[in-house]
Amino acid sequence: MEMRTREVTIPVVEDGLPADLIIPERATGVVLFAHGSGSSRHSPRNVAVAHVLNDRSLATVLVDLLTPAEDAVDARTAELRFDIGLLADRLAAIVDWMAGDPDLGPLPVGLFGASTGAAAALVAAAARPDRVRAVVSRGGRPDLAGSALSAVRAPTLLLVGGLDEQVIVLNEQAQAQLGDVAELRIIPGATHLFEEPGTLDQVADHAAGWFAGRLAVPA
Repeated sequence: MEMRTREVTIPVVEDGLPADLIIPERATGVVLFAHGSGSSRHSPRNVAVAHVLNDRSLATVLVDLLTPAEDAVDARTAELRFDIGLLADRLAAIVDWMAGDPDLGPLPVGLFGASTGAAAALVAAAARPDRVRAVVSRGGRPDLAGSALSAVRAPTLLLVGGLDEQVIVLNEQAQAQLGDVAELRIIPGATHLFEEPGTLDQVADHAAGWFAGRLAVPA
C-alpha cells in the first residue's frame, strides 16, 4: 500500500505545533494521537500503533501538544502534562484544522489517547461530537476528563493492562460515567506501559479493529 508522509506545523498556537502525518492510499479515516505524560509525537509506543493503523488504511497524525518552551517548563514541573483543559483545547483546535486540510478534511476522525492524553481526547471528543467518530484509550486516565465524560457520544474503547490494577479501577469508574458508548478491555499480563512481549501488539490490534469498524468515508 502506498503511503504519503508529511511533516507540518499546525497553526493552533504561536509558532505552531510540529506534526507527522502518514496518509495511506485510499484512506478510510484519520486518527489523531494524544500522547501521555511527558511524552511527544516520537513516542515509540504510539508510533508502533500508528504503523498498524496505517496498514489498515487509516491515516495518522502524531503531534507535539506542547511548544518547546512549554515542554521545557513541563520537564521541570510536570504541571502541563496534567493540564487536561489545555491539552483538550489544543486537540479540538487540531481537529478543526484537520477539517480544512485537503488530505484529511474528507476523512472521519478518531482520537487515540495514552495516559493523561486519553482524558484530553475524551474532553475534545465531547467538544467536537460532529467530527470525532471514535476514541481509543491506552492505559489512560479517563477519570481526569471529569464531567465531560457524560457528554461523550463517540464509541470509546478503554484498553488497560491486567497488572495495572489502580488504573483498571479508574477506568471502570470512567466507564460507568461514559455509559453505553464505552467498552473496557483488559490486556492480560500487561503493566501500565505495555512493555511485556506481545502486549503492545494486542493494543494495536484492538485499536485498529475499533477504528476500522467505526471510521469509514461516507459513500
